[in-house]
Amino acid sequence: MKATLRHAVQTLLLVAAVALSLSAQAERKLLDQVVAIVDDDVILQTELDARINTITTRLRAQGTGLPPQDVLEERVLEQLITESIQLQRADKLGMRISDNELNETMDNIVERNGMTMAQFEQQLASEGVTFRQAREQIRNEMLTSRVQQRQVGNRVRVTDREIENYLEALEASGQNTAEYQLAYIFIEVDDPSDEASVAETRERAQDLRQQIVDGRDFREVAVAESDASNALEGGNMGWRTESQLPSLVAPVVPELEVGTPSAVLENNSGFHLVMVLDKRGGGQQQVIQQHKVRHILIRPSEAVPDASAEAKIRDIYNRLEQGADFADLAREYSDDPVSGSDGGNLGWVNRGQMVPAFEQAMLEADLGELRGPFRSQFGWHILQVQERRQKDISGDVKKAEARQAIYRRKSETELQNWLREIRDEAFVEFKGEYAPEETTDGETTDGDGSES
Repeated sequence: MKATLRHAVQTLLLVAAVALSLSAQAERKLLDQVVAIVDDDVILQTELDARINTITTRLRAQGTGLPPQDVLEERVLEQLITESIQLQRADKLGMRISDNELNETMDNIVERNGMTMAQFEQQLASEGVTFRQAREQIRNEMLTSRVQQRQVGNRVRVTDREIENYLEALEASGQNTAEYQLAYIFIEVDDPSDEASVAETRERAQDLRQQIVDGRDFREVAVAESDASNALEGGNMGWRTESQLPSLVAPVVPELEVGTPSAVLENNSGFHLVMVLDKRGGGQQQVIQQHKVRHILIRPSEAVPDASAEAKIRDIYNRLEQGADFADLAREYSDDPVSGSDGGNLGWVNRGQMVPAFEQAMLEADLGELRGPFRSQFGWHILQVQERRQKDISGDVKKAEARQAIYRRKSETELQNWLREIRDEAFVEFKGEYAPEETTDGETTDGDGSES
């Protein structure tokens, strides 16, 4: 009897244990159930819960009120669906984020937030996110950003006229008002009706301009040569806004670089030169040094070992020192096809445009000096700096900023249009408690009563 009772108790305990085990498994399966099918992907309950938890924690930390739970779940689920569609698009386009690229991005995020990596992990933990989850989320964000840029970028065009209108509107609102400190030279024609007198005066004005270009001080020339009433003041016209500029120079002054004389301007009274001595307002003036450079590149390859490439560039260098023409050798030997076909010319180069080894050689080179041979990641170079100049890039910067502002405004609209399109085109089926309710006539309705 006792044995029978003991066996019965053991059986009950075993049944209870199995029941508990099955209950636990059922609970795990419930947690991992599919809540939505999105084309070739699925979204799990655990993904939804994790994202809701992260967003809730962040909103509470910011002191932001939370919407009702069902609304929050619906919005987060839609976010996951949209992400899934974009990630599948990225995969079909062959887009990938390497581990090195991801690591660099995460390091930048940590640095921008003024944290160490350990502090960053601690911050993630406070939001209920593991470091591994954060890495994958950042990887996904990088992929969605990349696919957006490719798909939406193709739809956005910014015209030169739109940029002009944007800058004109800024100026009209007073946000782009520039002032110029001007110097002025006037060369009067003795007899405007005498063509020989006009030609002689024109030649004199052009000669004076060339002297200024060659280094003679503009104000010195004004004192010595100008027929204007302010000649003895070095031609100084003081500070003028664009609206206060004389009509003859108004189209010219905004495009002039500081310290560069205008072309010779002509009207019925004679010939004129103007120079911008300084500029203020209308955005901070940005003057940079530019280098007019040419180079010859010999690139190592499987067919040309590095030692052979070096020997070849040294032979070219010796020929240049003996008087060979740089442009001819560049056309014949340079492995940079674009510049090589133009005699090695790279045009005007700004600091930061070239790889470090090339930039260092460029900055250290004297005008006309043959610099090299030296090695960069592209191969062996010889370079020559032909000219240097100070370039006011304020106008270029303003145009670039205007283009970017217009692009952002347009792309935000196009992005929303594109996201709606891909959401409408995708196959999405909700499951479990998120599945649409079935009506009595067999149709289905969403939670808000609309048909799906």
